[in-house]
Amino acid sequence: MARLKIYSTGRCPICDKTKNLLNKWGIPYEEARVDTDHSALREMAEKTEGARTVPQITIDGKWIGGFSELTMMHMDDELDELMEDAG
Repeated sequence: MARLKIYSTGRCPICDKTKNLLNKWGIPYEEARVDTDHSALREMAEKTEGARTVPQITIDGKWIGGFSELTMMHMDDELDELMEDAG
């Protein structure tokens, strides 16, 4: 299965909402806390062309955006396809 990674912080309600949706949709993910791990913050900056907000999401290292982009992909049935193609 494809590897989804969410860059988040411990005090981000949208990050929590994103993780709850991923759990609801049955999509496994890895979380990288950028507020407690400086290497995760550097990695996020590299993968996302310098994004400074969370959540930021990658699938197999490819940046797809944040919560809005994730939900739009899911509503358009693109998320399932991307997860299958990447897996």
